[in-house]
Order: sequence, then C-alpha cells, then structure tokens
Amino acid sequence: MRTRELPDRAQIVIVGGGVVGIGTAYHLARRGWTDVVVVEQNTLTSGTTWHAAGLVTQARGTDGTRRIVQRSLDVFRHLEEDTGFSTGFVETGTLNLATSRDRWEELKHQATSVRSSGVRADLLGVAETLELYPLLNPEGIVGSLYFPEDGRGSATDTTMSMARGATRRGVQIFENTSVTDVVVQHGRATQVETDRGTIQCEYVVNATGMWGRQFGAKHGIEVPLQALAHFYVVTEAIDGLPRNLPTVKSGDDYSYVKDEAGALMVGFFEPGSYPFASGGVPTEQGFIQLPEDWDHLGPFYEKMMARIPVLEDAAIKLHFCGPESFTPDGQYHLGPAPLVPNYFVAAGFNSVGFLSGPGAGSVLADWIVDGRPPLDLAEADPARVHRHEINRRFLEKRVVESLDLSYEIHWPFQQRESARGLRRSPLYAETKAAGAVFGELVGWERPNWYAPEGVARTYDYSFGRQNWFEHSAREHRAVREGVGMFDTSSFGKLLVQGRDALVLMQQLSANNVDVPVGQIVYTQWLNEHGGIEADVTITRTEENAFLVLSGPWTVERDHARIRRHIRDLNATVTDITGSLAMLAVMGPDSRRLLQPLTDADLSAEAFPFGQSQTIDLGFGFVRATHITYVGELGWELLIPSDIAAHVHEVLVEAGSEHGLVHAGYHALNSLRTEKAYRSWGHDIGYTDTPIQAGLGFAVAWDKPGGFIGRDELLRQKEHGVDRRLVQFLLDDPEPMLYHDESIYRDGRRVGRVASAMYGHTLGGAVALGWVTAPEVGQPRGWFESGTYEIEVAGRRVSATASLRPMYDPKSERPKS
Repeated sequence: MRTRELPDRAQIVIVGGGVVGIGTAYHLARRGWTDVVVVEQNTLTSGTTWHAAGLVTQARGTDGTRRIVQRSLDVFRHLEEDTGFSTGFVETGTLNLATSRDRWEELKHQATSVRSSGVRADLLGVAETLELYPLLNPEGIVGSLYFPEDGRGSATDTTMSMARGATRRGVQIFENTSVTDVVVQHGRATQVETDRGTIQCEYVVNATGMWGRQFGAKHGIEVPLQALAHFYVVTEAIDGLPRNLPTVKSGDDYSYVKDEAGALMVGFFEPGSYPFASGGVPTEQGFIQLPEDWDHLGPFYEKMMARIPVLEDAAIKLHFCGPESFTPDGQYHLGPAPLVPNYFVAAGFNSVGFLSGPGAGSVLADWIVDGRPPLDLAEADPARVHRHEINRRFLEKRVVESLDLSYEIHWPFQQRESARGLRRSPLYAETKAAGAVFGELVGWERPNWYAPEGVARTYDYSFGRQNWFEHSAREHRAVREGVGMFDTSSFGKLLVQGRDALVLMQQLSANNVDVPVGQIVYTQWLNEHGGIEADVTITRTEENAFLVLSGPWTVERDHARIRRHIRDLNATVTDITGSLAMLAVMGPDSRRLLQPLTDADLSAEAFPFGQSQTIDLGFGFVRATHITYVGELGWELLIPSDIAAHVHEVLVEAGSEHGLVHAGYHALNSLRTEKAYRSWGHDIGYTDTPIQAGLGFAVAWDKPGGFIGRDELLRQKEHGVDRRLVQFLLDDPEPMLYHDESIYRDGRRVGRVASAMYGHTLGGAVALGWVTAPEVGQPRGWFESGTYEIEVAGRRVSATASLRPMYDPKSERPKS
C-alpha cells in the first residue's frame, strides 16, 4: 500500500486513510482522476474506521444525508465485482423499536420523511416485529419501523477493498507518513508538507477524522468537532443464535443490537458520555482504545438485557470503548472550506462514518471533477461554522449533548440546552422582560415566542400543537391585523465599501444593485451553474457603500463569498452584526405607530416600498427600510446598539395605543411561509436555480456586465425546467407539517416538503415543497394541476398547490 518515494507533485492529496479518505480516492480514480496521493499518519483504517460497528442505516435526518447513504449502499453491493475484495455487506434490515406512544409517533413521521428520499420503510405491529426478531421481549413494544434494505458490513474490509480499486487505477497510498501542514497562498491550498517531503497539489482533502479540528487549525481551516468516549459490548457465542437477524435499534434504551459471528454486539448512544483529549488527540497512536467504564455503561446494558433476555446468560467477550468525533450540531462537514475553495473537508461524522464514507467519497469526487456538488448538502457545509464553535469549552459541552440526543426522540422545534447564553441581542433584557421564550441559533439567544403572564416559559414538546401554538398564533394575527414587533438583531449585517464596491456587488448579484443611494434590492448570489449560493437584501447606503443583510446561519458563508470575490478589487467587507440592533415593526398599523415618533414622512408617496433612509426616532437616529419578510406593511429599523434599549422603550410606550405585540421567530416563520418567502438552506440552496425556485423576478437579465450563473439561467429560460418550488395548503386544518413529507400528485410521489409551518391566516398547515415533473419544459400549469396529497405520519392528506403566494398574491399589502 506504499510506494518507496513520495512524489513531489500530485493533482489531489487526500490526508487520512480511513473509509472516507479512501472512498474519495476510489471514486476519483473511477472518474479517471488517478494522479491522487493518500497520506495516512499511521496505517489504513486506524483512527475510527477500524472499530466501526458496521451498521448501514438509512434513517438519517436530511434528504442529502440519506442520499449519501444510498450511494454507500451502491458501493457495498457492487464493490466486490470491481476489486475482488468483499465488503462483508449483508442486507439484514433494521428494526427501529417504539416502546412508547411518543416514540411510535416519531417513527410514523420518520417513515414519512425517509420515503420522500426513496427509502423503503414499513411500519410494523408487535407481532410482525417479533416475527422478524423473535429474541425480543414483547413487553412494552408498541411497534417498529422496518428498513428492509439496511444492512451491515465490515468497515476494514470495505476500506481495503476500495484501496485496492484505487491503487489498481494508479492512486498512490502512503502509510506512516505525517502531514505537518498545508500551505495556503492567495486563497488556495498549494502544497502539502509531510515528514517525508513536500507535495505540490491542486486540491487537498482533509479526511483526518477525529484529528480534523487540530489538523485544520494548523493552516486556518475551522473544523469544529470533538472526540467522545463511545462504547459497545460483544458477547461470547450464544448457542442457537440465528444468523443475519435485523439490526435492532431501541431509542428508549439508547442502544442497538446486531448479531456477529454467533454472538451479539450491543452498542450505545447513551447520555452522559465525556470528551476525550479535548486539548488535542495524540497523533502517534492510530488504534486508540479507552478504558472500560462499567459504572457508566452498566445501567444501559441492563436495560438491553431486559429488552433481549438472551443477553442475561451471555458472557461478555469484549467491552470496547474508543473515541469517536462528534460535531456541535450533529451534522458532519463535507465540502470546500469557505475561504479556500480547493481545500475540501470531510470530517466529523458523528459515528456514522462507515455507512456514510463511501457515499461521501463519491460526492466529493463528483464535486471535485465536475466543479459542482451533485447533492444539496447545505446542512453539511463547512462554511456554516461560526467562530465560537471551535472554542474548546463550547465544544466539550455542546458535542456531549449531540451524543446525548442521538437516540432521544427528535421533537419538532427542539432546542439545545447546553452552552447557552453566548450571543445576546442588545435588546435581550427588554425582550426577556416582555415574556420571551428563547431558542438558540449559532449561539444567538432569540425570542421564539412570548409567554403571557402566568404561562411557563418552557417547551412542552409533541408532534401536534405544542404549548406555544396559540401564543404564537396570537402574535401572527397581530402582525396580520394590527402591528407586531420582532427583535431580529441576530440577522447578519455586512458592510461592503470601497471604490470597486459596486463592481463587486454587481458581479455577485443576479439582480441589479446599481440603484440610487437609499434603495434596497432583493437578490440571489449564484454559482457558475446557476445555483443559489445566497439569498440577501442589499441596501446602497452611499455611492461606494452597500449594506448586505443575511441570515444568522448564513452570514459567515456570505461573508466568505464576498471575500473570495474581492481579489484585486478596491473593496472591503466588514461584519458589523454586533454593532447594530434590529427591530422589525410590521403590520397594517405600523405606519400609524411609527409616524408620530419621527419627523420623517412615512407615507407611501414619500417613503415608498424598497426605500431606506436614516430617520430620527425618539432621541436618536436609526436606519429605517420599507421592506418586509412577513407580507405586510412595515419597516426594518437598524439601530446603533447603544441606543437600542431607548428606541425599544419609545416603541413600546407608543405601541400601547395601537395594540403593539411582541412577536417571535415562530410567528415570523409562519408569516413568511404563508407569503411563500424563501429561506436559504431550507427551501433553496446551491443546486436550485432562481427559475426553479420561482425567483426569476429578482434576476436582471440584461444588466451591464452580466452576473455569475447567467448563461445557465438563460439556458433554463429557453428550454424550461422539470422541477419547481410549489406552495401547498393542506385541505384538512388539523394536521401539522414540518419538513421532508412526501408529496404525491395523482397518486405518484413527485417530491418532498422543504419547509412548513401552520398558516393561522390561511387556516391550515402551509408548506413549500419541490415537485419534479416527468420531463424538462413542463408547462407551469402542470405543477398546479392534478390531485395533490401530502403524507403526514403515514396518512395522505389532500392539498392545494400554487406557484403564486396564496396570501396576498399580488403583494399589495406591503406597499400600501
């Protein structure tokens, strides 16, 4: 597996010889890119691959991560035909048990979600469950969700088989070779430095597993992950044990069980794990094993003995504890580093590296060769990282919670509880006093809903209407019928200025931002293939200055995109998010509330929609922008942080005469969904174009100089598309929608829900979902015609479809 001499150049250098790194090399070679070098500091499969349990389960949380497992399955099934080496894969299926009514409800929703990605999933009763796995104690079992196409394999065998397939095609693999650094110059990785020499290269892949954070830190790449103690137990052989039983996953017992060579393996995703080597994982040892910890593990193993009684009399052969890397949000990192586009990260796989590795390698290979991602994986984008997420203390707390929650019920709107209170709006105290119940997003404490006096400020989770439903409905209606106020200070604010600021903004933006000073423009930033990389508003504040408003989750990737495109232009970008508070005052009574508080004329004639001005308010000055994200008349107020509390006080005092209501992000989401306003990372992403997404109105087709992605959009404009983003309203007002539910047209599955919320004005659950037609160029009318149904927890519910917003389709209310 090792040549005698390290080459001085290679097209691609992959750092890490686990299943992900070798999977990337294998698929690159299959695509014809064979000038590839893999460098491993120890030996292949050392790190975490060697002790992987070998489960292959498709019950992942997003469409993109499910499709990666489907790619892995294709490798497991066909790799031996290519290499002659077995992967050990056996299709056994997986049984996810429900031992409570809440868990059963979760499994019904999970079945709906995974089917939207083409995954076969069957809900089974107790008798059917026991027929498939007769060793179970039926006491307490409500049912199960069965994945018949799941299986298990050998991580080591699979990795070595892919290594054989890669080297036979010309890939070079070097073991016992340490990479000391990666040289990054002018925004590109140019060479890899090792203890055996330097390799010049065009691409670098960081597939270093649990070393990913400390390796990336050497050259300024932020990869937030932390190794935790992770356990499984293997019994001695059990007489009469059937072979190739389905894998059993019992979330309420925090455990999984599979048969292995006549014995049983019991693995755990239990609460209370702990960090390993948070100051840095040792590099000199590859096959790391941690001490046994029966005091911690014993109670969980006892629960599984009750679930599978044959374990009670089975001797234990192995109690294994090994480190496994987890990330703060529970999603791995897969894609280019935000400021170094030829440096790809593939790390932080949260103990699903084996089942994801071959598929992730396939995706990376396609991404590198084709210059575009084959799947929308916004949730795995390394550019989502915020600075605080690589803080050691933050990681130690948050990643433990990631593992703690792995086998818990995944509730809608569930809030993280660890490492809270980091980023607070200048109006945190004021909103808290008003009854805010805070959620967290990238460290920000944000008012999700407001609890009236006497109502507990907590979440009572369920898959139906949660305890905040009616309170958020009140906020929603206040904005639709009167006036509401949102603290949106967490939204990103990027100041772009300089002699070439306009040139920069025009290159990036599909819309025309060469507008008069004091005007705001809604636009997308596209990639070369027409995909949406950002969804922002841009205000021209001066002749050579622009203010870009971005989402809290996307501001870091948008900031990086601007920096990458500055190149030799005379322009700068500064993140000024923390220097400005932001209040959105929205609703038909917003003008009546605001007008007496300022000398500025807020009439529609003097202050039309899309205009932005600095106005006096109270005793200070703010930037007021006549814009909306809720579909109503309103103004966004950008306020210097030092006077934010004063402005809030003035608004609240004046608002008492107008019925002003504090409103939270749940209401903001329900309002924007009724109006069919898009959200990047949910409804739209970098594989979706403005034409597909219904955003062609924001494209300036003939602006001077064009824009990135214009050629692909013109091609789509000429030939049409075969998929569109459609708004849906359930005809039955009772069911709730969340995301990933399957969409059926005339009885055939044609798409999935991207995001959803209850529409309190429209009177039912509202969704934005992607629908695919049989052929390119399908007329727009096809997407709205036919009989639509959306699957809700196993039941199909009829729905009305529309390409125009169902609420205020002509957008007259915001301009009134």
